[in-house]
Order: sequence, then structure tokens, then C-alpha cells
Amino acid sequence: MIKGLIFDLDGVIVTTEHNHFIAWQRTANSLGINFEEEHNELLKGVSRADSLKKILELGSKTISSEEFGALLKSKNDFYVDSIQELNQTDLLPGVLDLLIEAKAKGIKLAIGSSSKNANFILKLLKINHLFDTVIDGNGVEFPKPHPEVFLNGAEALGLAPAQCIVFEDAASGITAAKAGGFHAFAVGNPNIAEMADTYFNDLTEFSLEAYA
Repeated sequence: MIKGLIFDLDGVIVTTEHNHFIAWQRTANSLGINFEEEHNELLKGVSRADSLKKILELGSKTISSEEFGALLKSKNDFYVDSIQELNQTDLLPGVLDLLIEAKAKGIKLAIGSSSKNANFILKLLKINHLFDTVIDGNGVEFPKPHPEVFLNGAEALGLAPAQCIVFEDAASGITAAKAGGFHAFAVGNPNIAEMADTYFNDLTEFSLEAYA
């Protein structure tokens, strides 16, 4: 019986993927590196520092640790500025109804995200109060595809991994969920459908009745 739902944030709850792309493209261009939409796929579910490392690899560039830190900060500042207008109307289909239904049925809810802006985004969306715990990039030592973020989420909920469904839109997230012993459900990214236990185009297709 499922007692907990753990959600990745970007691409599952809301999509700010284009905001990330523009911010990373701006960063890459400042280094003289060409960065297009297809390159952005490499960064899905990847931590901020590892994303910058991938961009540097794309351009075969090396930079100082000081410049590395400065670029991470400027990218994040630009991204945060670009999402100030996010609100509940930006939630992806089925999200709010599922959260409310799960809450009413006593199902525990968590966020398991690589983003260090997760709490800020949840507040903009006015859904932060619905989650029992938020595990983000600030609270893990090992990023996805390591299962730490989801294991910490389950522990905070007081549940075993087998009692939880993880909803993910990135290959690294599905790999992390499976490595941790969770039910791994892919949402909105058909490229990872075969990796997951189940695939949904969006969360309107998920029925809590079938699992809880």
C-alpha cells in the first residue's frame, strides 16, 4: 500500500525548464560556448555545479574556482529574476487536484529536487503548505542519480521506500528512484518511459485510488 508521494519539482510540479535554458545559454555564451535546446537535455535533473561542469566540457574549457563560483551565482540570480511571476496557474495539469486529494486521504507528500530554489518556487506557487517535507539541493551530499534525495525524503516522512511513489521527468531521477527501492513513475517525458515502472503524459492520468 502506498503511503507517500515524492515529487521532483521542475517538469513534474511546474516547468521552468525554458528559464533554466535561457540562464544557462547566457552563461555558456559568456564563455564563448554554443549552447542550444538539445544541450539543455543533458542538464535535466542535474545539480547546478554539475550542469556548469557539463557546459565547460561541451566547450572544452577550464576556469578558475573563483570564476566557477561567480558563474553559478550569476546564473542563479538571472534564473530567480526570471521566475518572479510564477503562480498557481503555472502548475502542470493534475498537480493541484492530486496534492489536495492525497492530503485529504492522509497520504504524506514530499519534494525531492536537485534545485536549491525549491522552497522559493513552492511559495511562489502557493503550495508549500501541502508538503510534509522538502528535500532539495541544499540538503544532499550526492545529487541524482544517487538516491540520497529520495531516501532522505522517505526518512523524513517516516516511510520505507517501497511505501512511496516517486514522480520524475528526468533519467537521472528515475535511476535514483529505482536505486533507492522506490516505485518510479515517469511524467511528461516519453524518452524515459521504458526506464520507469509506469509512464504518464501528465498527472491527470494518475489515479490515487489504484495505489492508496
